[in-house]
Amino acid sequence: MNDEIDPLEMDVLNCLYFVEPFETILEETGLSPAIAGDVLKILISKKWVTPMKFDEKEQEYIRSFIYDTDRMHDYRYMATKEGLMRHNGVG
Repeated sequence: MNDEIDPLEMDVLNCLYFVEPFETILEETGLSPAIAGDVLKILISKKWVTPMKFDEKEQEYIRSFIYDTDRMHDYRYMATKEGLMRHNGVG
């Protein structure tokens, strides 16, 4: 797997220092939903981003180990520690 970071990945990671909805990623990057979804899938496969779902019991967003790639807008996203390190040129 390629661990290089490309400009689109960098743009998406710029948005994900905190848990953010798919719509915010679209607004901040100007990417189409299809392109943003594809970039997120790549970042998730690299373990640089994690999908998040709201846990009603805990009243907070928790990591979702399973997500529906056809429904990317149903999740929120956050960069992982490794993703933030890559974004900042470390590692």
